[in-house]
Amino acid sequence: LRMHDRLLPASPNWYCSRCSDINARGVLGFGAKNGIYLVQISVAKPVVIGELAGHKERVSGFAFCQQEGEEDVCASTSDDGAVKVWDIHQRAVVAQHSAHQSTITALHWSPVEKHLVVSGDDKGVVMCYWHNRNDIHSFFPEPRAIFCLACSPHHENYVAIGYKDGIVAVIDISKKGAVIHRLRGHDDEIHALAWCPQMGEEALFSRSEDGTGDLVLFGTLAAQEPGAVAGCYLVSGSKDQTIRIWSTARSKGVMTLKLPFLKRRGAAVDPGIKERIWLTVHWPKGRPSHVVSSCFGGELVLWDLTKSGKQKWSLLGSADGQNHSRIVFNLSSLCLDGQELLISTSMDREIKCWDLSSLDSLWTLPTLGGFVYALSFSPVGTGTLALGVGDNMIRVWNTLSIQNKYDTKIFWQGIKSKVTALAWHPSKEGSLAFGTDDGKVGIYDTFSSKPPQISSSYHRRTVYTVAWGTPVPPLSFGAEKPLFSLYSCAGEGVILQHDPYKLTAEATDIDKVIRDTNNVKHKLSPHTDLRWKPDGTVVAVGNEDGSIEVFQAPSLKLLCTIQQHHKTINTLQWHHQHGSSPEVHGLLASGSSNALVYVHDLRSVLENPSENPIFITEPFRSLAGHTAKITGLAWSPHHDGRLVTVCYDGTAQVWDIMKEEPVRNYRGHKGRLLCVQWSPVDPDLVWTGGDDFTVQEWALSRQEHTKPPKGKRAQQLKAKTKKKKKATGKGGMRVEETDSLFGDDEKGSEASGGPEEAQSDNEEEEEKKSISSIVLPAVTGIVLLPSSLHATPANMMKNSSKIFHVEKIYSKIMKKRKPRSILPLSTSMDHRPREELQQDCVMLASVKHNSGTSEREHIQLGLFTDRQALYRMLQEEGKTELDGHIDAGHYDSVVYLRLWKGDIAGALKIATEKGELTDHLISVAPMAGYQVWAQAVEAYVKQLCLQEQYLKAASHLLSIHKVYQAIDLLKSHQLFREAIALSKARLQHEDPVLKDLFMTWAAVLEKDGHYATAAKCYLGADCSFDAAKVIAKKGDTDSLRIAASLAQISGERDLSHSLSLRCAKDLVALQDWVAAQEVLRTQESLLGHQLLFSVYELLTVNLSQSGLVSWTCTSTHAWSTSCDSNFLQVVTGVWERVFGVTARDRIKVEDLRAQLKTTENPKVTPNVPLKQLLSHVALDVTLATLSLLFGDWDSILENLLYALSRGSDAGNFTLMSEICLLLFPQGCKHICYRFRDKNSDEINSVVAQSIQAFICYHQMYQTWWSQNGKMASADSVTPGASLNFSQFLLSEPHATFQATQRTIAAIQQKLASLVQQHSHVQDTDPGTEEAQPDTPKPCQEPPGSQGSTEQSADVSESLPSLIALVSEHHKKLASVPESVKKYPFPDVMECCIVLLYMDQTGASVPARLRSEALGLLQKYGTGPALHRAWQRFETG
Repeated sequence: LRMHDRLLPASPNWYCSRCSDINARGVLGFGAKNGIYLVQISVAKPVVIGELAGHKERVSGFAFCQQEGEEDVCASTSDDGAVKVWDIHQRAVVAQHSAHQSTITALHWSPVEKHLVVSGDDKGVVMCYWHNRNDIHSFFPEPRAIFCLACSPHHENYVAIGYKDGIVAVIDISKKGAVIHRLRGHDDEIHALAWCPQMGEEALFSRSEDGTGDLVLFGTLAAQEPGAVAGCYLVSGSKDQTIRIWSTARSKGVMTLKLPFLKRRGAAVDPGIKERIWLTVHWPKGRPSHVVSSCFGGELVLWDLTKSGKQKWSLLGSADGQNHSRIVFNLSSLCLDGQELLISTSMDREIKCWDLSSLDSLWTLPTLGGFVYALSFSPVGTGTLALGVGDNMIRVWNTLSIQNKYDTKIFWQGIKSKVTALAWHPSKEGSLAFGTDDGKVGIYDTFSSKPPQISSSYHRRTVYTVAWGTPVPPLSFGAEKPLFSLYSCAGEGVILQHDPYKLTAEATDIDKVIRDTNNVKHKLSPHTDLRWKPDGTVVAVGNEDGSIEVFQAPSLKLLCTIQQHHKTINTLQWHHQHGSSPEVHGLLASGSSNALVYVHDLRSVLENPSENPIFITEPFRSLAGHTAKITGLAWSPHHDGRLVTVCYDGTAQVWDIMKEEPVRNYRGHKGRLLCVQWSPVDPDLVWTGGDDFTVQEWALSRQEHTKPPKGKRAQQLKAKTKKKKKATGKGGMRVEETDSLFGDDEKGSEASGGPEEAQSDNEEEEEKKSISSIVLPAVTGIVLLPSSLHATPANMMKNSSKIFHVEKIYSKIMKKRKPRSILPLSTSMDHRPREELQQDCVMLASVKHNSGTSEREHIQLGLFTDRQALYRMLQEEGKTELDGHIDAGHYDSVVYLRLWKGDIAGALKIATEKGELTDHLISVAPMAGYQVWAQAVEAYVKQLCLQEQYLKAASHLLSIHKVYQAIDLLKSHQLFREAIALSKARLQHEDPVLKDLFMTWAAVLEKDGHYATAAKCYLGADCSFDAAKVIAKKGDTDSLRIAASLAQISGERDLSHSLSLRCAKDLVALQDWVAAQEVLRTQESLLGHQLLFSVYELLTVNLSQSGLVSWTCTSTHAWSTSCDSNFLQVVTGVWERVFGVTARDRIKVEDLRAQLKTTENPKVTPNVPLKQLLSHVALDVTLATLSLLFGDWDSILENLLYALSRGSDAGNFTLMSEICLLLFPQGCKHICYRFRDKNSDEINSVVAQSIQAFICYHQMYQTWWSQNGKMASADSVTPGASLNFSQFLLSEPHATFQATQRTIAAIQQKLASLVQQHSHVQDTDPGTEEAQPDTPKPCQEPPGSQGSTEQSADVSESLPSLIALVSEHHKKLASVPESVKKYPFPDVMECCIVLLYMDQTGASVPARLRSEALGLLQKYGTGPALHRAWQRFETG
């Protein structure tokens, strides 16, 4: 039988792979804190039906038995190491074990074997527990931390395990836990596993693993294999944000699902909360082709595994606000009344029920993540209940909602701490005031989504009470005074008045009004609670000393003081004003920490106030029965004199005040109660909240108990709370559990286990309203609340019992041994036998009364007689110094004794020798003279250096004017910053010590890689060059840019020039053309490189149009577009528009050309990167354009030739072809027309011939490819056209030169081979000449060797003969004209072979050209490779 009607339970625990489950009867169980809540699920609403209590620490796993007839049996695991099997009908444990040695992280009940419970821990151990026979088998399949596991629903021995490192393993428990499938694919921890509910492997759409994108019948393929076991699909969700479907028939993944990035919908989420992703998956029963998973921000996704693309998933929750607002941890489903339901638990502390057919949310069950500190019913919005909870949120519950019994809104914005106080505005609907644990006071408009208004005046401690009441001065003055003021009382004992319309204004302390009105001079007792009478005429204030004061509004004149309680007042409550009997209108109920509730009748005081305050010492009614501190009171709005009280004893008690007797007692909570409210619409319903994280609605008529528990139950509650850690927060409020226990931390940290919110039933230590808590040092876990340690004498008597209790404990813990006396001789004399001490008294009396007795023999009496006797005593004490204090290490006693005697130098000497100098001794050293002081300071500096207190040591050196020594001390210990500060403060600016400090520190910083600080040091030392160089060491473009700017500012123009150029080159390498030009623009001397980079950019953009350049430019200029006309004309146009360079300024053009000629532009080699090759071509084109502007036609031809030939030299024909089209769009005609008539000397004719040859070389290949259909271009030559242009390619001088070069290369290769063979023989048998071959075998002839070389290769050759051949061919090479050797030319032999091939394939090659090509091949193509290539054309 349930004791409650409605209940908001504690939140399900976070970061657990399976902490909730549902049985076939619709009972949902979930772990919350240390217990398990049971909820009856239906389509219409949830009903909390009970709780399973027995674990000592956080519940980490929960699962039902799914076998028919066993629905009431379930299992749970906890961080306490226990695995328990429960009967939910009996609410009792039927079996348990504690075999795990590490934190349990996973749990599942086998769907096939009804008695088998499987669990896993973070060390990788799997426990199989048959609870019916108490049999436990342990397995260790993998040395990895287990995150989740799932038992197969089709094979009783198969268990799938998900590990922290992303591995999924399937083990066979009948084979000692052998791994039968090890599934790899995830990169991070596995959060959840689920088996397909249907046996076999049906058709799924595969997108990634097989790469087909088609339906693949995995089950069919597996069944065709002989002896194959029918497989089953397994789904896994991982932290790597992917879901994978695995085939156990194939032991591999068959599908990967990536989470969709969804726009967060519904309620806003606190941006200050950081949460990691948790990807849980669930395979609903009866849906073998659908999987449900969580997503990034709390959304739930239904995946259709038979579809592809965007149709593959659907989002649950068709309307805003239906989905969860934070990550989802657990999913479970059932079929109820023919409807498929899905249950989800989330970090947003809500449990939702979904209809899997419509994908809509049916209902939401709110849960609580902290103590329930405050409850408050709205006086305007009937049935609207506000909850202040320790999870930093306010919940507003419409308790009268018919459709949704748990219609709750959550408010979190602006709240960063526990909500400890609430109060609705008396007349303005939706206006809710709140106070928090961190001292904030604010007002929420619950009808708006805006953040709350927060008062600018903060309390220093926890806010205990907020209340609306009549304004008091200064807010009560003026015409625009508010109708109600907001009051707040907090742990520091202060009550503040806030203007609700101007919360940004400073709040006022009402104590000032109380003092002024009542002429109070003494210190007021700290306040702990206040309550305004409903009519607003008076306010009752509770104090820490147990007194209650009643003030008249608005002047706050004191009407009376009530002194019945002897402990802190925790709560006050006035009786409502609509009672039928006038005698109850003045009733005030009060509760304190002494377990008694008093009711005071103040009607006569209020109706006939006297001039002087009345002191009341007797209550109207005294209600005794509770066994712990009272925390809340509430009058019934439906009865006269009916009061409900809540207490730390865990019960709520209803009283009939007039009869002074108990009526009903509610015992449904599992912890201490903190707040209570009587239903405003139903006289039989009461609402209570406590530290068990629940709010419960219960009916008086259904309670079987009348009085609070006594005897056994009270002792059990007391014993339970005493076991828990005693700790308090601000002002005595108990420290609530942090999210690390049941929330936001990683799984490993949350499993550490910890207490619930710290609890203690000791009344003396649990003062809710005490001013401060003192944690005693060196005593772990003990917290005292001595609220009266700082009280005034006026309050001492009121708190005497508390002070005595605290001081008693404090003295026991903090008691230390009495320090040693510096007068050991006289002290020891005072510890002689009693008879001798009594004789000393007689002797002292005789001496004091001059009876002739001398005290010289009794030096211990010197302390009680005159000064001479004292000196004699000190002299004797001094004789024992070395034997006493110094030997025992009590140097301070020796020093103090010397100082008292006036021997300062002696005290300093002893302290110096023993290394016990102190600041105190140094401060008194000047009294002994400057020399003694200086020596003492120097000795103290050495002592401080040994103690590594270098700053203090340097400061003491300054006291004796040794500035340089102080600086050197700091420098020697690498305290450069402090040394520089001291130097600049004390030395002249030009002092070389300062520069030396900067340079030394800069060297250290540069070595450690702190370049920016090192640069500042160099600048401080006026070394700007070094500063720029050290910044440039970083090497990135930003550093280079800053370094160049620094060098330019400092006048280091050459360095700025080089750094800017280096930075620009790096930016060009990144294809950031705009930034590169911006850097170059800062240097006038780099105009030439600006022109070069502009040509480079134009080339890159134009070549990207043809597809040759494949990379993407980071930025480009607007003028860098593709060229439709001559490329050189485009370049000159850009130069004139952008850079102001024209042919009119010949001097400037010549300077730019001379500058760029100094730029390194070496010959290219094969396999040069395309970017580097383009930079060389850009330089050639830039020089050609400058020569064009200057009118130097010789240089134009040379540079254009080099630009053309670089692609050929690098083996990149495509680049050569594209450059040819850019520079010479009209082909050979352009050369003949522009240059031939103007250049008649031999050098230029050779250059022009080389250019024409490269253009013809390009056209020859275009003709060939067009003939074979491999190239179609507007510039291509029509197939069958005349090839007369090819005559420029068949140059015999160039053929001779190229053939000679090939021959020399072949001979040099032979020489290298001979040398290598000789070296090999020398290494293997250096003493045997027979080992060397007489006639080494010559190397294979490379292509292109001449006939003489070919013949000589057939005979034996020696080293001298080969050297002679090389010399002969070098002479032949020298006879070749310089013009032929200087300028590049296409390979003549290659051109001859291509022409002959084209002639055979149908091209119209003139007979003269064919004959000439064949002749050249016969003459110069005699090498083996070349001969094989053309010999078939010889007979054609």
